Amino acid sequence: MNKSAIVESLRQQLKAQYERAIKALEGAHEAATGEDTKAESKYDTRGLEASYLAAGQAEQADKLKAAITSLDTFEFPDLDLDDPIAPGALVEADFDGKSVFYLLAPAGGGLTCKTEEGNTVTVLGPAAPLKEHLLGKTTGDILEDPPLMILDVM
Repeated sequence: MNKSAIVESLRQQLKAQYERAIKALEGAHEAATGEDTKAESKYDTRGLEASYLAAGQAEQADKLKAAITSLDTFEFPDLDLDDPIAPGALVEADFDGKSVFYLLAPAGGGLTCKTEEGNTVTVLGPAAPLKEHLLGKTTGDILEDPPLMILDVM
C-alpha cells in the first residue's frame, strides 16, 4: 500500500477545502461590506450578521491553512511490521472480520482516502480517541473498544 499516495490524497482534499473556504470568505466579506447590507434602521443587523459570518469563514480558512502546513512539514515514518504504532503510521486492523485502515496524521481527522487497491483509509487526527488507543500497539495486539486486532503497521 502506497502511504505517500494516501498522504498526497489527503493533502489535495485539504487544499480543495481551503480553496472553497477562501471563496466563501470572499463572498461573506462582500456581503458584510457591500451596499446591500447597509443598515436601513437601528434594528437592521444584516451587516453585523454578515461580518460575524465573514469572521467565522476567516477562522475556518486559517485552520485549513494550518492543517495543510502541518501535513507539508510532518515527516511520515516508514514503519515495519514489528514497529510500535507511532504518529504518521498507516495501520491495517481487523474489525469484525473485515480489514480497516487508519492513517495517524497531524491533520485532516475524519477524512477518508481511497487507495490504489480500492480500500478506504480513515484519517485519525491529533484529537482522535482511537489514535490514542492505537499509539504504541504492535502487530497482533487487540483493542477491546472498538474491537480491533492490529494486522499490519506501515
